Amino acid sequence: MKEKKFKEIPTEELAALVTGWLDDKQAMNVKALDVRGLCSITDTLVVATAKGARHAKGLADHLLDTLKRENIEYLGMEGYDGGEWVLLDLNDVIVHIFQEDLRAFYNIEGLWAEGKCIDFAALREKKPVGEA
Repeated sequence: MKEKKFKEIPTEELAALVTGWLDDKQAMNVKALDVRGLCSITDTLVVATAKGARHAKGLADHLLDTLKRENIEYLGMEGYDGGEWVLLDLNDVIVHIFQEDLRAFYNIEGLWAEGKCIDFAALREKKPVGEA
């Protein structure tokens, strides 16, 4: 049986795509942090706020559907059933979708304050790999 090959995509481009996909579905306060050299398990953290549990699940579903359609690998997901804090592991990019009160409580941005905030809007404007 042949092993399925996933699209190889640079970390910054993946983070830009993910933040755009979250923005498309009205995620609030979407931020991306470059944590290379600070975090041993990922290069980029994406943090977003959902309007409620149903919205958080919808955001996660949208990301998973789009990743599948684009043939981009994801490693796993946690917290979907409760919808309060959904974590998606895309290997080089980890996505946190929070309810507003939990985002403030866990303060991911504060924990990784040494990370560099990425201007995801500027990243999305770059042409995808392979385009002239």
